[in-house]
Amino acid sequence: MPIKNVNTINEPQVDEVRSAIEHRATWFYLLLDEARKRGLDWEDFARQAIFRCGCFHGKVKYSDAANLAQFSEKFANPLYAKIFEMNIKELTDHRFVVEFNYCPLVNAWQKLTDNEAEIDQLCDIAMEGDRGIINSLPGYSMELADTIAKGGPCCRIIITKE
Repeated sequence: MPIKNVNTINEPQVDEVRSAIEHRATWFYLLLDEARKRGLDWEDFARQAIFRCGCFHGKVKYSDAANLAQFSEKFANPLYAKIFEMNIKELTDHRFVVEFNYCPLVNAWQKLTDNEAEIDQLCDIAMEGDRGIINSLPGYSMELADTIAKGGPCCRIIITKE
């Protein structure tokens, strides 16, 4: 299914942060592309590096999230909610479901390649950051139910807490 990634929120601050995220996604792509040109397999190092980054951010930014409500306030704060056009679909003591309806990373990658399988792989590697965040929080787990990069209507993340 072709990737559909269209933003509907256009505000100066949102656009500025999206541009910064696209810049990050561009250097991420180009770094991995240069590694590939040198015979390195992205899977050999990229996932582990991004996962480590997520673990770092989980410990620094989210370690005081005692429950899913506190976690969701940071993860889907008002600015991030606009940048990624997030909708919180469910928030209970044990389950947080959020959908991202736009992705600036995918937008950047679509400017660099039309290889949708490669964009999907880049997305899954980038999601290691979120997996690392969740891994760093005791009792939390995460399921990636769908992604824009796979051609889904949104990125759907389900985070649970024991």
